[in-house]
Amino acid sequence: MALSEEQQTELLFVLKERFENHIDRHPEIDWQHVAQKLLEQPEKLWSLNEMEESKGEPDVVALNVEADGFTFVDCAPESPKGRRSVCYDNPALEARKKYPPENSALNMAEDMGIDLLTEEQYRKLQEFGSFDLKTSSWVKTPDTIRSIGGALFCDRRYDTVFVYHNGADSYYSSRGFRGVLKV
Repeated sequence: MALSEEQQTELLFVLKERFENHIDRHPEIDWQHVAQKLLEQPEKLWSLNEMEESKGEPDVVALNVEADGFTFVDCAPESPKGRRSVCYDNPALEARKKYPPENSALNMAEDMGIDLLTEEQYRKLQEFGSFDLKTSSWVKTPDTIRSIGGALFCDRRYDTVFVYHNGADSYYSSRGFRGVLKV
């Protein structure tokens, strides 16, 4: 799982442009330092490419202070188009007998080498813009909720971030997931 040199160059160009156009998401972070860390970790570049290809528009977001790292988050205005119509996880996918979705959020995230945002990370992301005004996104669900069949998702309506619950096997064309990748 590695990108060609040409793919790396193209991806770094796109990421740099987005980084420069949204400085408010990562004040005081230098792009050269980010690019250097990415080139040292080609598997992270591959994951970022997967995020980009599925329309996530990943960018560095100052969710918390990393000692010597950066956090990339899907910053597409709506839940990434290439990651919608999925249930929460593999057990929910396997349990769904009638009209199962093609995949689950956790399966896709694992295949991409990323994690789902937590509720806390989702709320922090919303401080950098208004995301999911028409869609919703699965978020990492606590085991206490998941163990009894539920899963959590979030969206932003009426200038407020809402957290909801649903059966983990549910899926809708407007619900996907946002990923996070620590570099």
